[in-house]
Amino acid sequence: MRGRGPAMAEEAAVRAQADAVRRLKQDKADPDEIAKEVAKLLEMKAQLGEDEGKHKFVLKTPKGTRDYGPKQMAIRERAFNAIISCFKRHGAEVIDTPVFELKDFDIAGQFDPMIPDAECLKIVHEILSDLQLGDFIIKVNDRRILDGMFAVCGVPDSKFRTICSSVDKLDKVPWEEVRSEMVGEKGLSPEAADRIGEYVQLHGGLDLIERLLQDPKLSQNKLAKEGLGDMKLLFEYLTLFGITEKISFDLSLARGLDYYTGVIFEAVLLHQENEHVEEAVSVGSVAGGGRYDGLVGMFDPKGRKVPCVGVSIGIERIFSILEQRLEASEEKIRTTETQVLVASAQKKLLEERLKLISELWDGGIKAEMLYKKNPKLLNQLQYCEDTGIPLVAIVGEQELKDGVVKLRIVATREEINVRRESLVEEIRIRTSQC
Repeated sequence: MRGRGPAMAEEAAVRAQADAVRRLKQDKADPDEIAKEVAKLLEMKAQLGEDEGKHKFVLKTPKGTRDYGPKQMAIRERAFNAIISCFKRHGAEVIDTPVFELKDFDIAGQFDPMIPDAECLKIVHEILSDLQLGDFIIKVNDRRILDGMFAVCGVPDSKFRTICSSVDKLDKVPWEEVRSEMVGEKGLSPEAADRIGEYVQLHGGLDLIERLLQDPKLSQNKLAKEGLGDMKLLFEYLTLFGITEKISFDLSLARGLDYYTGVIFEAVLLHQENEHVEEAVSVGSVAGGGRYDGLVGMFDPKGRKVPCVGVSIGIERIFSILEQRLEASEEKIRTTETQVLVASAQKKLLEERLKLISELWDGGIKAEMLYKKNPKLLNQLQYCEDTGIPLVAIVGEQELKDGVVKLRIVATREEINVRRESLVEEIRIRTSQC
């Protein structure tokens, strides 16, 4: 058994090597150099364990941070990739703000009304569809419509924000409770509360917008009329994007009003309680955003206004949902991207395995091998079953004589002989079909 001092030194060496690999990747160094250093890192990790196959070792997590296991990291990477690829598809540029760069998408600048706002909603729709989190709806409203609505209902200016906070609870509690809070706790007149109730329980699409544009009270309010006009334009663009079936104009949506100046939106996941119930219920917000034309100017020394609209994806909430779903389904998730395991069928073939895996790495193939001189073939095949590696490249004495490699498809257990010079291409073709 190792003494603790040497073990700590080995762990420190592994951390230093891992940092070196990270720097090389960040600097986009030569792939061969990266592969060499990665191989060195794997060898160092292997020396910390003693069981056949891959080895586990424990590094302490710094205080104030959370450690993620391989499965959790695989889930996070899958979600991040979906979000980042969507952002890039829409022309995003990355700025150096690590906390936000992976979950926020913002469009800043002077543009024609509702075009960037519509794109933000399309982005949310694409991400939630890609992640397959389940049924969802994206609620939209407008700060100007809310302000106009409160004005025509007789809410004093001084009570706008506090009444907003009550309205915003409608996705969690019934209207009767919200009304009671407005009147009993916040001093709003019962008549004003009842007038608000006529509006905030409404939700729909273009038909509702057209109806409200003809509303005798709202149509006389400048802010409300302006907001409804833009909402109509937004829905026309969303119709062209083909996503209106997932969009709901909801007059109860009233959050973030300290900084939002126009459109506001929130994406929520839905859960069908019963197949006989017509409406699904919300089980939680996973994205939100809106227009905040005044916020950036607060940080400009000259106070210049910069029109902005943006969306924020609820990363941690999404991770939690994906993890829970995985546990419930008992689905296996791959924690590596390894395409092939290099294995041997007989003893004393370590050198041949090392030669072959080097050829595969040089050919850009993601390959592994067990860190044993003479591993049992059954253990090597079982490792592929356990980790989801789709292919096994087996070298044996007969294969070496014939100049071939036996390629085993793990899922079907089919085996074919492949000429050594054709192996890289064969692996590429077969893993592209997985």
